[in-house]
Amino acid sequence: MTLKQRLSAYFRLARMDKPIGTLLLLWPTLWGLWIAGQGRPDWHLIVIFCLGTWLMRSSGCVINDWADRDIDGHVERTKARPLATGEIKSRHALYFAAALALLALLIALPLNEKALLLTIPALFLAATYPFTKRFLPVPQAYLGIAFSFGIPMAFAATGTAQTDSIPPITWVLMLANLLWTVAYDTEYAMVDKPDDLKIGIKTSAITFGRFDVAAVMACFGGFLALMLWVGVLAERGMIYFFGLGLVTVALADQYRRIRGRERAACFAAFLANNRIGAIIFAALALDFIFPL
Repeated sequence: MTLKQRLSAYFRLARMDKPIGTLLLLWPTLWGLWIAGQGRPDWHLIVIFCLGTWLMRSSGCVINDWADRDIDGHVERTKARPLATGEIKSRHALYFAAALALLALLIALPLNEKALLLTIPALFLAATYPFTKRFLPVPQAYLGIAFSFGIPMAFAATGTAQTDSIPPITWVLMLANLLWTVAYDTEYAMVDKPDDLKIGIKTSAITFGRFDVAAVMACFGGFLALMLWVGVLAERGMIYFFGLGLVTVALADQYRRIRGRERAACFAAFLANNRIGAIIFAALALDFIFPL
């Protein structure tokens, strides 16, 4: 392999060519930063969390592909991944994952002690999630916890949580994000359901069975209800709640997309969740700027 081909393989291994996962991890972190910082989080915190999110998601993707290196070749969507094709050796992938995680830790060093301590369970969750597909019936719930850890870190980093307890709104926001993650990652799992059944791994799409669409919409409904509660706890105004109205319309469109359980439509529905995260962030940011 030429240097360009090798760099391309590592770039693809870390999913740096597919930013959707980074964005879905970043949006709830930014929600937490903006709420904790009362609409004015320090710029250096924004930089730290954005870079840290990108690096940790990339490291998690590498670990995921290492864990699934003997499986991905049997799945249509993943058979061309660098570890499945042999472009990258297994041990080199582990070195790469460790390097990305170390960089994320170094970037987080300016954070206060409480936020730094939270990086430990965050790293553990990111590293262990890929293996939960072997034994958990709904590994997407575990992913939801992992994808929510930026929220308490954001509250701790802003100094809002200098007492022994973290504000209750943190846990409401985390639970909302957990439900959102289960919903959109179940849509993602519906794409691979036929292949996953053949190779014997566990996903929420398989566990929910014929109730998969209903489960997705129930999780979306719980997510929306909790985000309304977040707005009340954060004393937000009309712009924020108008944004949730737009999200309601977008979530209704999700049902139209996934009810037929077609692979392409389910994947498109999964991708559409990036807009949902962006709408909530935009509504939250504008609501702080123009309180009504």
